[in-house]
Amino acid sequence: MKKLFVLAIVLLSFSTYAQDAEKAKTLLNEVNAKVKGYNNISIDFKYVLRNTSENINQETRGDVIIEGEKYLLNILGVTRIYDGKTLYTISPEDEEVTISKNNTEDENTITPSKMLSFYQNGYNYAMDIVQNVSGRKIQYVKLTPIDSNSEIKQVLLGIDAQTKHIYNLIEIGKNGTQTTLTVNSFKTNEPISKTLFTFDANKYKGYYINKLD
Repeated sequence: MKKLFVLAIVLLSFSTYAQDAEKAKTLLNEVNAKVKGYNNISIDFKYVLRNTSENINQETRGDVIIEGEKYLLNILGVTRIYDGKTLYTISPEDEEVTISKNNTEDENTITPSKMLSFYQNGYNYAMDIVQNVSGRKIQYVKLTPIDSNSEIKQVLLGIDAQTKHIYNLIEIGKNGTQTTLTVNSFKTNEPISKTLFTFDANKYKGYYINKLD
């Protein structure tokens, strides 16, 4: 009788977990479907990097324009242009342009174009807490990497329950580093130049060009 009771508890717990995971997956699919419906997305964000053991506390702001896989990112005084094939990293301070193929095969790398869909592969899902942020209901989903060798311990994705837009992303590393990206403004279908994601070498005459294989 005791064994049957324990088995019932285990089955009930598993059923609850499965329902919770399915609920989280459904919410994430709604977010992804909403994002795919836009021609482009413009985001202004706050970026915070903290590691108390290493005494690291860095805070900055940035902005990114995303159209499909292409993006234009400005952060920490550096501009990154990805045209769908090649990534151009422009550093005015160093007067250097680094040209490389974007590594889209690394699932641990959350690029701007993947920020809104990275969770589709390689993670287990679970519903987490709900927070009230200035009258907005933010539902958090906890993502845990399936790969036990991942450097990421977990990711918390805050989703506006009404708009189905991502409010923030909190990534916690196994080394104690926590990075938080909070969306300050989220605009869609803005008029953008056809050459926005095109690198113009004439603008960077005199810069050192560093081509990576």
